[in-house]
Amino acid sequence: MISQIIHKLHSELPAAVKLVAVSKFHPFEAIEEAYEAGQRIFAESRPQELQAKVRLLEETRTDMSDVQWHFIGHLQTNKLKMVLPYVSLVQSVDSLRLLDTIEGWAATNDRVINVLLEPHVAAEQTKQGFLEEEIYEILTKAERGEYPHICFCGIMGMATFTDDESVIRADFSALQAIYKNCRERFPSLSAVFTELSIGMSDDYPLAIEYGSTMVRIGSMIFGARA
Repeated sequence: MISQIIHKLHSELPAAVKLVAVSKFHPFEAIEEAYEAGQRIFAESRPQELQAKVRLLEETRTDMSDVQWHFIGHLQTNKLKMVLPYVSLVQSVDSLRLLDTIEGWAATNDRVINVLLEPHVAAEQTKQGFLEEEIYEILTKAERGEYPHICFCGIMGMATFTDDESVIRADFSALQAIYKNCRERFPSLSAVFTELSIGMSDDYPLAIEYGSTMVRIGSMIFGARA
């Protein structure tokens, strides 16, 4: 079943849209099945679970060395060492404190960390994220060279959890506008600022209409939480 859905998504998604398989809460065997079907990018949201799966992969499946791990959950600053050594992209940078701590860790470890900035546009106050102007302030600092160990790769966002399509469209439109504004206002960063990660299992077709380059799909592939 997993392999069939992976094949279907790969055949249907536009060439410019990357499929990120959200494997959080699902067993390693499910990741193996998705991998055999051609999936290479997986996302986790809990540091301990990510670390355990990475180590299991390294110990048991050396043939899966081309897997890319993304982190998509709220990341606490005291958990960086459980995440940053393993991921190719942190999609969920949602605070200046987290950003500064990532820069410090990367400088100490001689690394450059790829990140997406997460604006808050959804109606739910419980969701994390930057105000739009805060993102522009961060990228202004980046242009001045204040984050030499961070590569700003784009924007990640979530729409309001609702059945009202007009609300979802408004959220995706707002995220797309922020992404476009960033590329226009900071041309020196635009060569790498190329990702708009919006869209999940229930709303990814709409997200693609609004320029998504990366869809994060979990339950559609793996089913309900294990």
